[in-house]
Amino acid sequence: MSNTDTEDSTPGRLRIDKWLWYARFFKTRSLAAKLCNDGGVRLSGAVVTKAHAAVKPGDVLTFAQGRHIRVIKVVALGTRRGPAPEAQALYEDLAPPVAEERLQDPYRAPFQQPGAGRPTKRDRRAIDALHGGGDLQNETD
Repeated sequence: MSNTDTEDSTPGRLRIDKWLWYARFFKTRSLAAKLCNDGGVRLSGAVVTKAHAAVKPGDVLTFAQGRHIRVIKVVALGTRRGPAPEAQALYEDLAPPVAEERLQDPYRAPFQQPGAGRPTKRDRRAIDALHGGGDLQNETD
């Protein structure tokens, strides 16, 4: 009998692209395989260049995901790509991504708190009402 994608040649091990897909780090298995084939994953410090490299519980994976570098310890192998809580039980995140600063992108407009800056038309009318609704220039003469 031939070895297919659903079977694993070594018990207690799983293809790295399958595991990354099971653990929901990538939307498709082909995206995970592409990252592995491009050398974007390290398995316990060694660069992975083949998607069929085997992972086992206890291995540490390092890879880029978006703007973050993920450092993941494999806890379990899994048997399917299940719901998110099931996927999160497959790994331990050794370096969780930190919250992004909003001003990291130089082309993004800075965040402005409501009420800061120029007054709105409604605010201006409220200010005018506090000043008596008259023209300030005429009152000072």
